[in-house]
Amino acid sequence: MRRVLTSEIICPSRHKWLHDKRADEADNLTRYVYNLSTTSSTVSSSATVDVRHVARHYCGNVIRRLVFNKRYFGEPQPDGGPGPLEVQHMDAVFTSLGLLYAFCVSDYLPWLLVKEANETVNKLHDAIIDERWRQWKSSERNQDHQMEDFLDVLISLKDAEGNPLLSIEEVKAQSQDITFAAVDNPSNAVEWALAEMVVNSPDEVMGRAVAEIDAVVGQARLVQESDIPKLNYVKACIREAFRLHPVAPFNVPHVALADTTVAGYHVPKGSHVILSRTGLGRNPRVWDDPLRFNPDRHIPPVNNPNNGTNSNNDVALTENELRFISFSTGRRGCIAASLGTAMSVMLFARLLQGFTWTKPEGVDAVDLSESKHDTFMAKPLVLRAQPRLPKHLYPTISN
Repeated sequence: MRRVLTSEIICPSRHKWLHDKRADEADNLTRYVYNLSTTSSTVSSSATVDVRHVARHYCGNVIRRLVFNKRYFGEPQPDGGPGPLEVQHMDAVFTSLGLLYAFCVSDYLPWLLVKEANETVNKLHDAIIDERWRQWKSSERNQDHQMEDFLDVLISLKDAEGNPLLSIEEVKAQSQDITFAAVDNPSNAVEWALAEMVVNSPDEVMGRAVAEIDAVVGQARLVQESDIPKLNYVKACIREAFRLHPVAPFNVPHVALADTTVAGYHVPKGSHVILSRTGLGRNPRVWDDPLRFNPDRHIPPVNNPNNGTNSNNDVALTENELRFISFSTGRRGCIAASLGTAMSVMLFARLLQGFTWTKPEGVDAVDLSESKHDTFMAKPLVLRAQPRLPKHLYPTISN
């Protein structure tokens, strides 16, 4: 299945093929936040925006468009935001993701919660997949039909004898896996990065990121994916969020395929290997002042192309040296780093380009504490958003 996904789903040609769908969702994000930020009851005050809500639903919109070619399971919302079914979808996905490490015989209650959450996801996914499967099997759709999304690709794959490569159960499983893999890392990193910016020298860190966007893109158009290679400080901010505030305390367990020695420790074949994301990213032997949010540590010197970058000094979100974990690395690393990068940078850059973010009126400080149960912020980040671009740049309604 990994080979299928690598060659047929998460490959450069498919990434380019689905660019316009991702661009539509970036436009919808900008429009939705604009609508939220301009709904204040008085002219003198701007509305507050729940950044976690916005970030998670942007990620949900993107992956629904890529997999199912639709933003909404239910009725389109006039403001561009999620409806009740989309809220159920993301709540269930994050519940399942949050309980990945709770599968223990004695820990039956979280298992029941994950079962309920998965049933919600499957109920929403299966109705679309069953109908699409029927269309392909009844020849309402065929290879001459213009394929629209990942689902069409998965259903239409053939083996060497011309038979369907995947069963409907495998298609459903892969659709769920793709959804689970796409939503938590970008939304968590952007929420933390924006929070750190507002708390720690906003004029310096946030101002520098906004200035970079203005220099590269200007204020006469919106950020596009083609701008990503030039937005190095913006990417450095996301890398710093990945380092300091990983989406989970540990990586998904791996199994040692052979006896080996790592850092002087013998690891027997068959051992479950779990890396501490927080331990790596906050290791004082690797990082100076490790608890400080400092994007500059990811900007390489001109003559030093290391530090997670390539020879052109382009800051990449991947981290091949395992000094922290963004998309992991090696043979079992994330196969969709290009999609994860595009989603993370476009979400963050559109929020920074389109709006000025400050603490809500009457709020003295933003709480940067972590939740007791995971590494998300203890409370969703709520900030005041003020549009900073000409009004005509905020996209009009598009479903």
